[in-house]
Amino acid sequence: MQVTRYAEAKRYEAAEHYDMRCLRLQGKEATETDTIWIGLSHLLPGGRTSLKDAAVEKIYIVVAGEVTVETPTETATLCYLDSCRLAPGEARALVNCTNDPATILLAMPI
Repeated sequence: MQVTRYAEAKRYEAAEHYDMRCLRLQGKEATETDTIWIGLSHLLPGGRTSLKDAAVEKIYIVVAGEVTVETPTETATLCYLDSCRLAPGEARALVNCTNDPATILLAMPI
């Protein structure tokens, strides 16, 4: 068993993420995983990512606040425990349009 304590989770820098703090909970340099890694991102009010795609699918789950997910064709505001899947190659932007911090989990293949 490999446990990551939230208080000891390591920050990582993600390109084109603004007013966000990202923590690695599982996978990559945090733990030995075979197929996925899990990150937790805190978005300050106005925090955002650029509209960018990835070669692999992504799953997002909001665990606090509200996060707006924008794609080239649609926009959805996710609230507590709402989730969404983005297909490989589907561009997305995350935006915190509120005056409160928001937190979102990310799961994606290695």
